[in-house]
Amino acid sequence: MARTKAPDHESQREQILDVAADAFARASYPSTSMSELAAACGTSKARLYHYYASKDAILFDLLERYTKRLMLIVTEVEALGQRRGLSERDTFHELIRAFLDEYETSQTRHIALLNDVKFLNDEQREVVLNRQRDVVAAFARQLSRAFPERVAKHNQTALTMMLFGMINWTFTWLKPGGRMRYRDFANEVIAVLEHGLVTPLPGGIEPAIPAAPTPSRAR
Repeated sequence: MARTKAPDHESQREQILDVAADAFARASYPSTSMSELAAACGTSKARLYHYYASKDAILFDLLERYTKRLMLIVTEVEALGQRRGLSERDTFHELIRAFLDEYETSQTRHIALLNDVKFLNDEQREVVLNRQRDVVAAFARQLSRAFPERVAKHNQTALTMMLFGMINWTFTWLKPGGRMRYRDFANEVIAVLEHGLVTPLPGGIEPAIPAAPTPSRAR
């Protein structure tokens, strides 16, 4: 007869994943042992194996759940835009805000996604990579809808990856509780997409670009 799962089995797995994500971000995935994870969870190694058969299984579940969450955010924002009757551009703005809201509370999971996919076996790696590709494709689709006059087939990938370059590495410098909030940064990203960094002067006058100084010659 199969052993039934305890009512808190799923919550225990989530706690293990939180601890594992912190450990992998701090010490790296290869350097973290099951014994260390068990100690960090405040449990025995034997009990940890009750929830996960291996460290590899922990990593895969961590990344599989996180990429599912990212795709769910895309779906939720698209539904929100339809429900509220938002324009394509406003819907895209909400997508950027929603992803940065997620990044603020999932920094260690995001680090694992960027650094540790290579440690999965081939089959597991393909599952996670395919979902990452789905996220990128969703952003590319929403970006082209939001800025149809600027995004075309020839530059869609470049512009999409430029945007990910702006938001995907926030964990290296944007700390929760710091002077700039993640929502503030999301609005800065949106402002750059909408207006660039140069504010036009009144009357359409272009700002003057100072000439480079002439190098002095040695006498």
